[in-house]
Amino acid sequence: MFTLGVLTSSDMGAAGQREDTGGQTIKDIFLARGFSLARYEIVPDEAAIISARLREWADSGEVDLLVTTGGTGLGPRDVTPEATQAVIQRPVPGISEAMRQGGLRHTPLAMLGRGISGIRGRCLIINLPGSPRAIKEDLETVLEAISHAMETLTKDRVEVHPPH
Repeated sequence: MFTLGVLTSSDMGAAGQREDTGGQTIKDIFLARGFSLARYEIVPDEAAIISARLREWADSGEVDLLVTTGGTGLGPRDVTPEATQAVIQRPVPGISEAMRQGGLRHTPLAMLGRGISGIRGRCLIINLPGSPRAIKEDLETVLEAISHAMETLTKDRVEVHPPH
């Protein structure tokens, strides 16, 4: 169906000092929905590395949906949104706004998430937090919309819109 890339931003994960539970959660959710895993990597919290990997994967034509995990908080090394902003060609703010709103049903800390979403070429890029629980809570709000977005992005023309 659609292909998935999962990019985890974590200094400790990249050094082999922490298990990537966030990346695994994303893989589990999307593989269960019929996506195939095209790319997966853990990189340090370095904006230049994150941006380079996002560009490479989105431009390869091998990845329809690129989901990042980690680096979206308020810490000084949380640079994933900035790295993503440098790469996307068209923002899709509604996805990230919906995830923050949905997250607020579970915790007031959801308002601190800085993740963004956007398109590069025909690839949808979405930033998620690093916590498996927050990933699940955020995605439950937007999975249906992501499915429609994938259909729209991978076709030359959308003929039928889903009922409201």
